[in-house]
Amino acid sequence: MSGRDMAKPLLGHQIIEGDASITPAAGRTIGVLGSGDFARSLAIRLVCSGFKVVVGSRNPRRKAGLFPSAAEVTLQAEAVKKTDVIFVAVFREHYSTLCDLADVLVGKILVDVSNNTEINHRKESNAEYLASLFPACTVVKGFNVVSAWTLQSGARDGNKQVLICSNNQEAKRTVAEIAQVMGFTPVDMGCMSSASEIENIPLRLLPAWKIPIFLALGLFICFFTYNLIRQVIHPYIREQKNKLYKIPIEVVNTTLPCVAYVMLSLVYLPGVLAACSQLYYGTKYRRFPDWLDQWLQHRKQIGLLSFFCAALHAVYSFCLPMRRSHRYQLIETAVKQAVEKKMNIWVEEEVWRMEIYISVGIIALGLLSLLAITSLPSIANSLNWREFSFIQSTLGFIALVISTLHTLTYGWSRAFDENQYKFYLPPTYTLTLLVPCTVILAKVIFNLPCIQQRLQRIRRGWEKGRYVKFVLPSATGEYSSGETSSNV
Repeated sequence: MSGRDMAKPLLGHQIIEGDASITPAAGRTIGVLGSGDFARSLAIRLVCSGFKVVVGSRNPRRKAGLFPSAAEVTLQAEAVKKTDVIFVAVFREHYSTLCDLADVLVGKILVDVSNNTEINHRKESNAEYLASLFPACTVVKGFNVVSAWTLQSGARDGNKQVLICSNNQEAKRTVAEIAQVMGFTPVDMGCMSSASEIENIPLRLLPAWKIPIFLALGLFICFFTYNLIRQVIHPYIREQKNKLYKIPIEVVNTTLPCVAYVMLSLVYLPGVLAACSQLYYGTKYRRFPDWLDQWLQHRKQIGLLSFFCAALHAVYSFCLPMRRSHRYQLIETAVKQAVEKKMNIWVEEEVWRMEIYISVGIIALGLLSLLAITSLPSIANSLNWREFSFIQSTLGFIALVISTLHTLTYGWSRAFDENQYKFYLPPTYTLTLLVPCTVILAKVIFNLPCIQQRLQRIRRGWEKGRYVKFVLPSATGEYSSGETSSNV
């Protein structure tokens, strides 16, 4: 795989660029110690990349059939003698079994690909422990964030980055060249002290998603409880009607759009707060509070969760007519109309309201789908900054406005109907409008020419209270210097 096919790396560390010395890397002999799943996948990828592979195993005859025919499977001692770069694909607990090879490993480059079972399980990393066992070798930490599936299917179908760290620059460059020939993007993470952090990365479960997920769950629980009180508890207490059947579908379906709508507004609220901060202090160089900084960094995850809830709402709404309770209610309504001899039940206002409500909802879901798709790295990397900003910022704000119209057409005049206030609680949709309307109003104010120009000047480096020098010609034709505040 050529370097052109590789997407831009996601981490902000030093990318080891390729050069003319990479070409000879393909064709060199690479050793692999171990015969597990990762060792087999690694051997397959190395062979496909043009390397000569020799695998060291304690039972070569038994394990030979598991590796590609182009790879040589032999005893560990024999394999070590035939190469200078060796991938150690064994667990930390089995490092001691390699001590018998200490003499033949002198001067070799050992690539530790192991991971721990728990975050910060031990004080020293696996790579540092391996280096302590073989002080005459050069240990490089790498390839531990790449899965066996990615190795077999290629970098197109998995993580493209290989995080590398070592105390030896030449050894890191050698491993980086091998990674590039295999189709990956090597990322230099520094010296061996970074090995613990690299080993912790595969063990973290969605680290960037924890706060957004807890936020979504918190909103869901709050709105679900609120809707439960209005739709189930209130009819039971006031009218002695059992409405528990509404909980699995109807109450959940009423809750999901509330969460999606509020979460979408929370994507753009931190930008409003950041703009307010810059306008108040008159500078872009003042650091935002930590909570706001974290909020800004989690906007992508919050937006994707908003789309997820909106998609579930669409599916739930589609399934509403399939319920047995809905069919019974239709029959009951038809019987009542027949008894009352009502021939025309057409309500023009309700017909138009539902038509607009559904149409606007479909448009909003379509825009949210576009926002979700363009947030994927593979799609985002194909867009320039102006295109990405237009979709995520401009179209995202339009999606928020259309979602607001969707909510308003759903509520229509219910906010003015006293029968809609269960236990004096207002309809749920009126609560969801608070944050989105605040964001929309703030965006409109920021787009006023006087505010927009000041905000643009601040973002271009202008600061309130900063003094700038100026030079003016005097009456005699000479120039005099002075200074004035940049507030003028």
